[in-house]
Order: sequence, then structure tokens, then C-alpha cells
Amino acid sequence: MTDTARGSSTGVAGVGVTAFLVAAARAIETSRPDAPARDEYAEHFVRAAPGCADWPRRFDEVPDGDADPLWGRLARFFGLRTRVFDGFLLGAAAGGCRQVVVLGAGLDTRAHRLPWPDGSTVFEIDQEEVLAFKQTVLDTLGAVPRATRVALAADLRQDWTDDLITAGFDPTRPTAWLAEGVVPYLPPAAEQELLATVNAHSAPGSALGYEVKRGVNPAGQRDHPVYAAVRERLGIDLLALFSTEPRPDSAADLQARGWDTRVHTPFDFADRHGVALRPAPDDALAANRWILAVRP
Repeated sequence: MTDTARGSSTGVAGVGVTAFLVAAARAIETSRPDAPARDEYAEHFVRAAPGCADWPRRFDEVPDGDADPLWGRLARFFGLRTRVFDGFLLGAAAGGCRQVVVLGAGLDTRAHRLPWPDGSTVFEIDQEEVLAFKQTVLDTLGAVPRATRVALAADLRQDWTDDLITAGFDPTRPTAWLAEGVVPYLPPAAEQELLATVNAHSAPGSALGYEVKRGVNPAGQRDHPVYAAVRERLGIDLLALFSTEPRPDSAADLQARGWDTRVHTPFDFADRHGVALRPAPDDALAANRWILAVRP
């Protein structure tokens, strides 16, 4: 499962409701004057899903503002996460990566949003129905990507690398990889396999950014305000989507394979980017780690 984890309440067959949760959060953050990242396309994805018609798409539509655990706090988290990985990818591009692979791309629009250097190609991998929905909305808007964009329909739980290479990916060139909302939903063995595959197809100079979630406790965290709000108001049981098996230390594994790896909490970046996101008691976000790795 990914940010496109399956759900039916959106009214769009095959496109997961969590993808719209992230899109709505990005739309809300985009409307803030202090937005850490802006995604002008996000609200259009939410508008296109009938089941999301009553969701807020602007911060002034959130009655309790930052005090709202869903559209305040969680949206702040997603906005900050977007900003951090935007910066990481652009830094990798400035360092010479002209290939970008977005794993479990969902409703990601970085190919359209970010100022890529000339000659850049952004590969987006996700399931066919997700990519088709996104393309329909982008076509309606007349959206033009700012890099060569290649959408590849594939299941990350299956073998996808041959199709990626056939689509034009060159494993001998440095690549910037992104798995922004993928890994926490994967079983541990699938996480290890995914990162081993990335490692095997990464030339020196490549970069990898991804998120993991440690210490998920469904029984103990079920009533946390963030999880409760998402479950009660949107019908999404996020805790049921996370694998509760012991997680591998994939950052240490990458380090052992020769990657320069840094592990961060979301709160490490809050002050840096001017986002009012602070730890809370029994925090649903405290288990999240953002891993930024470079292969020398």
C-alpha cells in the first residue's frame, strides 16, 4: 500500500482515499501565506472526487485552524514533508541527477511544480488507475510538465525494474529516488526488497529520500486525536494500513551498502521552514522518520 492506499469513499474507483487526504492537505497548506510548499494542482484532484466534496481545500475553511488535528496539525505535517522532499530532490538535481523516480507517485505533481534543470526526466510509478485519474485532471487543466514526464503503471510489490528501463531509465546514470508515502504501508520484507532494488539500480551520485514509521502501536494509539479524527471524519483507519511487524533498520542497511545516510524527525525541519509543528504527548507523528541518503 502507498499514499494511494485503497478506499471507496472518494467515489473514484481504484484511487485510494489516502491519496486525496494528502492532496487536500497540500491544497490547504498552499492557501496559507506561510506555506512551506505550494501545490496549485492539489485542490483540483480533491474537487474531481465526489466523495471529497465537503472536504476543506483552503485553510480558511478549517473551523478550528491549527487546533484541528486533521486539517490543521496533519496538514501542517504533510506540507512540511512536501517541502523537505522538494528541497532534497532539487538538491540532487543540482548535484547532477537528471533522472528522478517517484515510487508510489499517487497524486504527486513534482514533474509539473518544480524548476527542474534542462534535460531532466521524472518517472512516476504507480498503479494504472491512479495514474489515469491524475492524467485526466491534469489534461483538464492543460497542465504542462517542467521536465520530461514518464508515467509507468506498475505494482511495486511486483518486478517493475525491467519496465522502468524499457521506459528510458538508465541505471548507469545518477538518479534521485523518492518514496514519500510508500514504505510505512509495506511489510518489512517488501521494504527490504524495495530498497535493495533501488540500491542495485543506483549509480554513484544517486540520492534516495523516503519515510519510515517506527513503533506503530494500533491498540495504544487508536484514540490519538490525529488517528481518531481521520477515522471518524473520513472513514480511514490509518493504523489498520500500517504493518505492525518489527521494522528493519533500512537506514543502517543503506549505510552498510555505502550510502551516506541521515535520519531526521519531522520536528527537525519545523523551525527551519517556519512551520508551527511541535511534538505532542503520545504523538502520532513521533514515529515518523525522514531518511535522506546519497550514494557517493
